[in-house]
Amino acid sequence: MTADPVAIYRLFMITGDLRACALDILAAVLDAAHPHQLMSDAISLRGTVLSIDGLRGRHMELDLTDFERIVAVGAGKATAPMAGALEDLLQARLEGGVISVKYGHSVPLDRIDVREAGHPVPDESGLSATGEILTTLFTLGSTDLVFVMLSGGGSALLDAYPDPITLDDAQTTFSVLLNSGAPIQEINVVRKHISSVKGGQLARLAQPATVITLVLSDVIGDPLDSIASGPTVPDPSTFGDALAILDTYGVREQIPPTVMEHLEMGGRGEVPETPKEDDEGWDRCATFLIGNNQLAMDAAANRAGELGLKPMIITSTMEGEASQVGREMAGTLKRTLETGDPLEPPCCLIAGGETTCTLKGICGTGGRSQELALAAAKELSGTDLAVLLSAGTDGTDGPTDAAGGIVDGMTAGAGLEAGLVLEEYLEGHDAYPYLQSTGCLIRTGPTMTNVMDIVLLLAGTE
Repeated sequence: MTADPVAIYRLFMITGDLRACALDILAAVLDAAHPHQLMSDAISLRGTVLSIDGLRGRHMELDLTDFERIVAVGAGKATAPMAGALEDLLQARLEGGVISVKYGHSVPLDRIDVREAGHPVPDESGLSATGEILTTLFTLGSTDLVFVMLSGGGSALLDAYPDPITLDDAQTTFSVLLNSGAPIQEINVVRKHISSVKGGQLARLAQPATVITLVLSDVIGDPLDSIASGPTVPDPSTFGDALAILDTYGVREQIPPTVMEHLEMGGRGEVPETPKEDDEGWDRCATFLIGNNQLAMDAAANRAGELGLKPMIITSTMEGEASQVGREMAGTLKRTLETGDPLEPPCCLIAGGETTCTLKGICGTGGRSQELALAAAKELSGTDLAVLLSAGTDGTDGPTDAAGGIVDGMTAGAGLEAGLVLEEYLEGHDAYPYLQSTGCLIRTGPTMTNVMDIVLLLAGTE
């Protein structure tokens, strides 16, 4: 994905190759969002004093001589490089630990054990990894320190269930919610209330140790209680909220009976609520946000400027149905070319967030970023000097090997020449084969990070 800046700049100025510029900007985004670098920026050690600096001015110092043991646990797609940075910093001071990562997202570590598991739907390997994490926490006392590293994907990779809920029950529940079109924040409210570790419960299980949580956000607005389902922060949601979400999307009848019984018992007060703000023990817990989508968008803006494109971040809260957002983004790009609103070309408009796809009936292969790109391709058909790139920063869009798609005014025409009817692929949520056939897929492989999605709208000049 890397490219020589001077060569790319000349390519743009001479040939108008906006695609090359878009891919170069994406590479800069992924470099800026790499978890090892973000961890190195956030934590430092001088003598025995550890300093932690999170986003939004959060700062803390710890004297490591105050602790007998230091261990680390975590879960998420980005957790392995986060753990690597922690090992590099603490070295022999770190006794060990366990992290749970998505299949294919491991990196070699010296002291922390890495376990691979299923995502986005949890599997037995995830439950086993969670068991090892809990075993580590159960050995801790009041003079011990535990680092908890969390990133996107942690909700699936860190979980355990109260009896009689089974893994199959949880898998079915999550799949139903995922296909309903519910945003991840609402999905996680339900997941927290059928879990034994989410929604602040992991911190409760780690007591009386000191708990320091380092978080890479994959949720709009960076709500700490929603990222990885907030296992180490107070949970403001309730069983009643979880039940209301199932009603909102009309999926109660699709939820397994064991899950419904547990939620309804909780709604009646027969099952203890998740830990709340006024519970005891939070004075020994501190959480630091170290990376988010805003950092990714800022990196995109900086790189676009270096390439001679005027940059503008147009939204940090992109959400909604992927196809509708794609149409709207294409409309913004066309308006930019026609009127110079909101920015005169050559320019790069940047959006960050996370869309959803409501799946009904028989569906094809793809993901939200690919679907957004395909919908945009339809609207951009015949438009010159316009490129739209839509990608997930984790490198995996939906259950595919693609990060997203990059389209322009010729994409729809290329599909038509190949005998592909764009509308049929869009309606069938089957963006992957269409984009593959037209040379519009983006493949990065696992990026080891996860700060939601990025959309780039590039408008050129003659």
